[in-house]
Amino acid sequence: MVAAIILTLLLLLSLFGNLTQFVANALSFKRGLRTEAFSSARDVGPKLEECQLENNHSANKIAVITVDGIITSHEVDQSGNNMVDVIQAQLDRAADDRRVKAVILKVDSPGGEVLASDEIYKAIRDFQSDDPDGHGKPGHKGKPVICSMGSLAASGGYYISSGSRWIVANELTLTGSIGVIMHGWNYRGLMDKVGIAPMTYKSGKFKDMLSGERATNEIPPEEHAMVQGLIDETYGRFKDVVADGRAAAHELNKKEGRELADNWQDFADGRVVSGKEALAHGFVDELGNFDDAVDRAQKIAHIDDCNLVEYRERYDISNFLSMFGQSGEAHDIKLQLDSEAPKLRAGLMYFLYQP
Repeated sequence: MVAAIILTLLLLLSLFGNLTQFVANALSFKRGLRTEAFSSARDVGPKLEECQLENNHSANKIAVITVDGIITSHEVDQSGNNMVDVIQAQLDRAADDRRVKAVILKVDSPGGEVLASDEIYKAIRDFQSDDPDGHGKPGHKGKPVICSMGSLAASGGYYISSGSRWIVANELTLTGSIGVIMHGWNYRGLMDKVGIAPMTYKSGKFKDMLSGERATNEIPPEEHAMVQGLIDETYGRFKDVVADGRAAAHELNKKEGRELADNWQDFADGRVVSGKEALAHGFVDELGNFDDAVDRAQKIAHIDDCNLVEYRERYDISNFLSMFGQSGEAHDIKLQLDSEAPKLRAGLMYFLYQP
């Protein structure tokens, strides 16, 4: 009975809050201030609320978007949104707010999935474009993104950073690791030892490509060539993204930024470099910390001061109640006592640095 009473009170509070927000939005729309009522225009996706990180009593804002940990599109929160969804929604929110003059992308990531990294990179690139839809009509975006690297911004972490207008790294930041990795296991030898024989029926010679059940001498050399071709193609895309992103940034930054060194591809072999070395090769524009990134964002955006804000996912009673309709596995609580290496999915390519 107590639980029922508490749930009823929470439901009433949620209904009251939603009604209040509806009335406020309706009044702001009626007064012609709808553009300043920054509720999300997305019918589905993350529900975001603006939180103030630093209040300088300014009319200008700089939005801080954080990319922390493995870049993936598989891990979802309790609302069903993954990392790509949340970052895209945050960029949309910053684009719709006329008071936001720039975005700081805080990156502390070893990289992750190829496709997720590419989608985030494209979202950052489109956010800064004056013609985001490619129809020849200026959009409401065109705001600069300044990247602030943390202790690690390697592989996919650098991939998404390279789309920024300006990159700030600490001299001890580990970055670079430009390359692609695909991981798998061959366990046929173990199967032979325990007396297990695979039975595979396939429609084509390469239908069981990357299967770990085959003996190494059963893998045709053409398969090795095809897999390596996929790796090389994706690696070429990585280098194109770095070259195009840094060239576009240098064209805007002129002499204030850094241009890629002539021999930069010699260091695009998977190795990690320090922030100091990255500056020497033109991978970043400046050595400094988050405060230096804020100063640079204000300079590029031509503002004297700003408030720092971020967009956090908002959870209400509907998220809580939806848990009762999910399986027990969906809302298990895991206590992580130590850090563990990310689990690479077999057959997927990654922009990932794994020390």
